[in-house]
Amino acid sequence: MARNKFDVDEELESPFRVIHLKRLMGFVRPYNRKLLMAVLIMLVASAANLVGPYLVKLAIDDKIPDGDVPGLVLLAGIYLLALVVSGLCMKFRIRIMTQTGQSIIRDIRKDLFTHLQNLSFSFYDSRPHGKILVRVVNYVNSLSDLLSNGIINVITDLFSLIVIVGFMISIDPQLTLYAMAGFPVLAGVILLLKNAQRKAWQSVSNKQSNMNAYIHESISGIKVTQAFTREHENKRIFSEVSGSYRNSWMRAIKIHFLLWPAIENISVLTVSFIYFAGVSMIGDGVTVGSLIAFVGYIWMFWTPLANIGNFYNAIINAMAYLERIFETMDEKPAVLDAPDAKEIPEIRGHVQFKHVVFAYDEGGRVLDDVSFSAEAGDTIALVGATGSGKTTIVSLLSRFYDITDGKIEIDGIDISGATIHSLRRQMGVMLQDPFIFSGTIMDNIRYGRLDATDEEVIEAAKAVQAHEFISSLKDGYFTEVNERGTRLSTGQRQLISFARALLADPKILILDEATSSIDTETELALQKGLETLLKGRTSFIIAHRLSTIQNATRILFIDKGRIVEEGTHQQLLKRRGLYWKLHASQKAV
Repeated sequence: MARNKFDVDEELESPFRVIHLKRLMGFVRPYNRKLLMAVLIMLVASAANLVGPYLVKLAIDDKIPDGDVPGLVLLAGIYLLALVVSGLCMKFRIRIMTQTGQSIIRDIRKDLFTHLQNLSFSFYDSRPHGKILVRVVNYVNSLSDLLSNGIINVITDLFSLIVIVGFMISIDPQLTLYAMAGFPVLAGVILLLKNAQRKAWQSVSNKQSNMNAYIHESISGIKVTQAFTREHENKRIFSEVSGSYRNSWMRAIKIHFLLWPAIENISVLTVSFIYFAGVSMIGDGVTVGSLIAFVGYIWMFWTPLANIGNFYNAIINAMAYLERIFETMDEKPAVLDAPDAKEIPEIRGHVQFKHVVFAYDEGGRVLDDVSFSAEAGDTIALVGATGSGKTTIVSLLSRFYDITDGKIEIDGIDISGATIHSLRRQMGVMLQDPFIFSGTIMDNIRYGRLDATDEEVIEAAKAVQAHEFISSLKDGYFTEVNERGTRLSTGQRQLISFARALLADPKILILDEATSSIDTETELALQKGLETLLKGRTSFIIAHRLSTIQNATRILFIDKGRIVEEGTHQQLLKRRGLYWKLHASQKAV
């Protein structure tokens, strides 16, 4: 679990390959028509820009010596029209590509988010959530400029290069050959910078991920931070993390901007050489107008080369982020439907654990040969010390994790052969840490059953004794609560979460420390409401407070991953074993 820390760089499991670019093109493909339209518009704009130097040549070599004023006016008009056409084309190209680029970004982010919804708990257990968040937001955003401008620009720049070289050859083939002298030098510079750039941007993505993870962790734990006056220490850690990000960014930028000066210097040297060679050739097939036009085309020649160089930089930059994005997309859920998985029919609730073994990793077993059965309608209570394996048992029943060995059956059906969706939709789960989503209280209770009416929501709230406190709020059930429900007490959040689980009308109900933060008076009232609601359901209740489970059909005492005692409340008290000791210690308090 070493990677589950904000200050540990993530090692790439799958280095960048050309197939990653092909996969990126798969997101581009649905927008081929718009891209083609943008390419055509840019080709028109490029052609309009390229006629300028040739018109200057005609004016200097032909119209001015002949005193052809109407001809000069005509050339000026054509030049002006070309500039207008170029400007309009650029406007439409920007509009089309901005819309297309952002649509592609949306599609990538949607697919990434959808995949994250299907990944197993083990994926989230082993990574800081900030490092996951940065991939969905920052890394995908980093592709924006590449998709909005880069792809189209490089196509039109390649077209421009071909046309420019054509014009240059038509003016003077020998000067064209001289102009190409700097190209091998540029290719050598690009090859030298390639690996350094890629490694530098990989480092940037790592440090950005680390910083995002620490920010997320710090915000989530802000109450603990302030309670223990850790603000200054956290500032120091953040300064180190953000400093590492800044340093890696500056190193990447230094390498990134080595290419542009190289292109500028090579282009200036080439133009200087062409001036020297061209002046010496005037009168020997080279005119003043052709030399001026040729130099104009040389500058135009190096402009798309510089743009292509920038595109190359953008590709190298994007590689570091694409690697992370596709690595996440390629992450396989630890819990998957079997190839021959079938929809589990409506269940009655007969549950059997048969010699179940489970380990989160290659370390020690969390559960070791656990076997028990629960008849439909039974209420099974799980008690024991923290870390004994109680929550793991109910997590395996919901297939949040797959067992290492053994078998779990519901109504005689092995749950490993059932589809996950058909299994979980018949279960109601209230986890130990109740999560409240931003929105209204009504929306939060209805979360697990979207077709429930307002009246059904209210009835569920009444059954778990939540109605009174909800009604006392300013807007009642339509009171807006923020993420995690921080303005509500822990007990109130648990009651809302309880109502949510009960409204789903599950055949199997799992309550993990469901009443741990509810006061004794509310708990007594809640027990009365639950008597009716638990009828006809198989229920699994994890509780440290034994007063909440005295009426359970059977109590399982879990110790170090094994069931060491089993029976009703009264039966276990008579044995005077571990359960009796736990009960006595709570009674003494």
